[in-house]
Amino acid sequence: MVFEAFEVGTVPFNSDGWGPPDASDTSSSASSTSVAAANLLPNVPFASFSRSEKLGRVADWTRALSNPSARPPTGSKSDPSALFDYSAFAVDEGFGLANSGGNADEDAAFRLVDGKPPPRPKFGPKWRFNQYHNRNQLPQRRDEEVEAKKREAEKDRARRDRLYNLNRNNIHQQRREAAAFKSSVDIQPEWNMLEQIPFSTFSKLSFTVQEPEDLLLCGGLEYYDRTYDRITPKAERRLERFKNRSFKVTTSDDLVIRRLAKEDKATVFATDAILAALMCAPRSVYSWDLVIQRVGNKLFFDKRDGSQLDLLSVHETSQEPLPEGKDDINSAHSLGVEAAYINQNFAQQVLVRNGKRETFDEPIPNVNEGEENASIAYRYRRWKLDDSMYLVARCELQSTVELNNQRSFLTLNALNEFDPKYSGVDWRQKLETQRGAVLATELKNNGNKLAKWTAQALLANADMMKIGFVSRVHPRDHFNHVILSILGYKPKDFAGQINLNTNNMWGIVKSIVDLCMKLSEGKYVLVKDPSKPQVRIYEVPADAFENDYVEEPLPEDEQVQPTEESTEGGAETNGAASATNETAEDKKSEDQA
Repeated sequence: MVFEAFEVGTVPFNSDGWGPPDASDTSSSASSTSVAAANLLPNVPFASFSRSEKLGRVADWTRALSNPSARPPTGSKSDPSALFDYSAFAVDEGFGLANSGGNADEDAAFRLVDGKPPPRPKFGPKWRFNQYHNRNQLPQRRDEEVEAKKREAEKDRARRDRLYNLNRNNIHQQRREAAAFKSSVDIQPEWNMLEQIPFSTFSKLSFTVQEPEDLLLCGGLEYYDRTYDRITPKAERRLERFKNRSFKVTTSDDLVIRRLAKEDKATVFATDAILAALMCAPRSVYSWDLVIQRVGNKLFFDKRDGSQLDLLSVHETSQEPLPEGKDDINSAHSLGVEAAYINQNFAQQVLVRNGKRETFDEPIPNVNEGEENASIAYRYRRWKLDDSMYLVARCELQSTVELNNQRSFLTLNALNEFDPKYSGVDWRQKLETQRGAVLATELKNNGNKLAKWTAQALLANADMMKIGFVSRVHPRDHFNHVILSILGYKPKDFAGQINLNTNNMWGIVKSIVDLCMKLSEGKYVLVKDPSKPQVRIYEVPADAFENDYVEEPLPEDEQVQPTEESTEGGAETNGAASATNETAEDKKSEDQA
């Protein structure tokens, strides 16, 4: 194999600058000029430059070659996507390229490509708003304009959402921090913390229970007045006051539960309100507490006198801040008292007042003879938790109705509107036309309360749950209210709408019961942490929450009637105050007995 010799050629020396010497230089000899012209590559122009000039790229391989059909022939001056750019190169005819066989037309069209991006305008890409500017220089400009406008709109929307969420989060954080250090019960230094359970573990629990067994049905129910289903904001009804009282005693004080415990009907005893608080614990924000008593092999879940469970939370899951002052009519405490007062009267007003009452096996326990009791029934039901453990719960029903010649049980509850500026939705304007929006807002602001109502209806096996919408006559008048509308839901369907999983609810109860059954005999307190999503179990002395441990949060006189703010409705206020005094005296006599 024969290889041809490769001749490098003569490289002349240029003492005046960079590159080969100029052929027209008179200082150089004719031989050096001819050698320089001979060493030039054919058809490749050369432009002299100085050290201060910036070098560009001969070819730009990163330029997009899109839409080839609309592109001019490659190599032309108007081709925006050509790899080589010939037009900007100034040809120096003094090199004698024509003598070396070069094409003058092609050489004249050769130019360097500037790889730097074009300078952007000072106040944004103005070409996006001018679709006829430099149409040939940027291909597919119209599509890029559309995409650019979309991107700008997305950026503006994202910026607005970010600012909105930042403001909401700051408000939410301020509100939570304000209530972070207020627990529902004062933690005493001698209490011993045994367990700390975060809510994140509750979401993974699941337990399937069998159909419960009805043990006993006590009390009497009046019939529901169906005319209240036709109430609208334009045909509202005034909320009345009633003297009938509902005696909601705690678990261990219930005479029927004591009898069932002696008969060894179950191992665990509770009420529907206590079970609902446990089942919906992950949704709670405010602090609450339960008293757990282990007596032998029995377990009793109780509530304290004046506990937070006696009230109804308002705007608990909302991000809007509530006033912090306890005396403010829109504070969390005042609204809880007002909501409990509204629910008690609402459950009595929507009944047929003809004296007809459906009575059951036994009267309501813990009620003295001659006392007028409200329409209420207690259904004692038993669930099987495992082979050796049963749970008995006292479930509450408020009314009954005949549907298709069949008796149906109802639960009655009321949502209350105190000031539209806090919720952002005015019930008087939206309830008739946008009920779904109103309910969605309440699910956002009072998700825990609605979930507990649904859990109580499921535990009591109610056929229907009636939810009333009660509003103040005036935002600054917390004594007088009107009923704007009443909606009815089946508990199972409503539980599906609010994403309330029955298996998860029972999984939470089963885990708490298993944990408490491992404890020794004594008294314990389960407290929801006011600032963190978790519950804690404390071991407390046997005489806790007796005379030496009276808690301050909820005086009885405030549970019946909120503090009077104005002179309006003075007569009604005095009547309610007298009823409050009677209630306090009756309670004191019961305690002494």
